[in-house]
Amino acid sequence: MRLILLGAPGAGKGTVAKMLTAIDGSVQISTGDILRAAVKEGTDLGKKAEAAMKAGDLVSDDLIMGIMEARLQQDDCKAGFLLDGFPRTIPQAEALKGLLGRLGIELDAAVNLNVPREVILDRLTTRRTCVDCGAIYNVKSAPTKVEGVCDKCGGKVVQRDDETEEAISNRLEVYNAKTAPLVDFYRGEGMLLDVNAESSETVVAAIRQHIGH
Repeated sequence: MRLILLGAPGAGKGTVAKMLTAIDGSVQISTGDILRAAVKEGTDLGKKAEAAMKAGDLVSDDLIMGIMEARLQQDDCKAGFLLDGFPRTIPQAEALKGLLGRLGIELDAAVNLNVPREVILDRLTTRRTCVDCGAIYNVKSAPTKVEGVCDKCGGKVVQRDDETEEAISNRLEVYNAKTAPLVDFYRGEGMLLDVNAESSETVVAAIRQHIGH
């Protein structure tokens, strides 16, 4: 399957992506992951991205698209891919459309994960992360066995700075201003699948039914 996953922070894009990749061997691609990989590999694009990030600048759309073009042509993408958190803006969506056209790749759908604001706030403000191994817990639905201690590595489990209620409200405002318009863009392209995402299992079932997978 070849999908774009849209949705606000806390909508469950990462969880849904992991469930979908387990079905058919598709790969989950996030711009953060491919930027870090490009920097680590020391490619020309990676060096340019590293310079921008070290200077505290945003990585330009041209650079992001160059890295994305290289990533989509890697062998593991032949089985399918899920774009998680990309594109973020209309210009990126238009550039991606052109790139996929040049590569002869057709998307199955752009899936919009709809979750009420109060559910997102509850999900993220109760999330806790291990500072050592990155394991994720939830004080309500998936707590650690010992409070504040990671079950996997014994590291310290904390609330991230960007997961306080104030920080989440700011992130949602940014999403609504910059990224939410993508929903209308893909609706106009006839590619949008709107799904109630309060249950990840429901999302996966709806996607599989939609694309006949």
